[in-house]
Amino acid sequence: MADSFMQLYPDTIPPERNRAARWGYEHGLMLKAIERVWQRSGERKYLDYVVKTMDYSIGPDASIRYFKMEDYNLDNINAGRVLLTLYQQPQLPRRELYRKAAETLHQQLQNQPHTSEGGYWHKKKYTNEMWLDGLYMAEPFSAEYAKLFNQPKDFDHVALQFALVEKHMVDPKTGLLYHGWDEAKTEQWANKQTGLSPNFWSRGMGWYAMALVDVLDYLPQNHPERKNLIKYLQRLAPVVAKYQDPASGGWWQVTDQGSRQGNYIETSGTCMFIYALQKGVRLGYLDKKYAAVAQKGYQGVLQKFVETKPDGALALNGTVSVGGLGGNPYRDGSYEYYLSEPIKQNDFKGVGPFIMASLEMEMAGKGK
Repeated sequence: MADSFMQLYPDTIPPERNRAARWGYEHGLMLKAIERVWQRSGERKYLDYVVKTMDYSIGPDASIRYFKMEDYNLDNINAGRVLLTLYQQPQLPRRELYRKAAETLHQQLQNQPHTSEGGYWHKKKYTNEMWLDGLYMAEPFSAEYAKLFNQPKDFDHVALQFALVEKHMVDPKTGLLYHGWDEAKTEQWANKQTGLSPNFWSRGMGWYAMALVDVLDYLPQNHPERKNLIKYLQRLAPVVAKYQDPASGGWWQVTDQGSRQGNYIETSGTCMFIYALQKGVRLGYLDKKYAAVAQKGYQGVLQKFVETKPDGALALNGTVSVGGLGGNPYRDGSYEYYLSEPIKQNDFKGVGPFIMASLEMEMAGKGK
């Protein structure tokens, strides 16, 4: 799948015409997936692809093309994870530029607008709003940066973001997490009593689950909040397992309404859950029984959504292109809204987690 993606987006195309090289969370997600294929396989071509694609965005003064600090958009932080990896490769001539660019992203987080309790707004223009997506966009980068550059206070702030999601966004009846929360309770999509958006979106919860297992890679063993992050993952796993579709092994676009007309199995959320569950089992955070849940989901994706093209390249079907709240045109968070967004082939948000999930399944198969 990584090879097929690299064929679709060759590294010689300028970023104006190549979405793989445009700075943003999708670009960061895909490069992180390919980076992991390099780490697993040892094949230099994957690192070379990541370097060349990232280098479109990083100027000779370490400025980041298409990045605007003043937007205070958490989506712009995720690609910084790849910068941190590249900085740690002493053989790369531009490694200091990657470090300086990562510093710029870290600076955004220092000044990111936040709720009264310290929870990051998803974007400056989305005042008082926390979204599940934002946890994946910012926190794994922030945790790795804190570890690399000895910023222990940042670990506290990372843990706080998850604690606030658990406090405000978990539905007490189902254990599922709502997509968004408006502290001010003024948005049209926000419940006037709770500030919560109306529905459960599988990819939103997938971002959150992936964020949890990835942040734990960097949070110190002796950090007082580490045990709580593991508890959040252990709380979420049985909920995710409960809402798995028994027929396909996948998860529905609107998580809890599988029998409702129009709903469908969505591959990005499914692959994210597979990744988080399997990695959680591998690292000992989750009971081994969740490996079977992940395996069932993975086999379902392989059977129903992975397509082999005539040229032998692989494609992934069934990924919803976007899901958001507010904005213009206005997204009200309704069931009808989540079903209105187009479904795409080879969407980065599906392909990246599919590759990551595949690596976890491979490691499980080899007992590593």
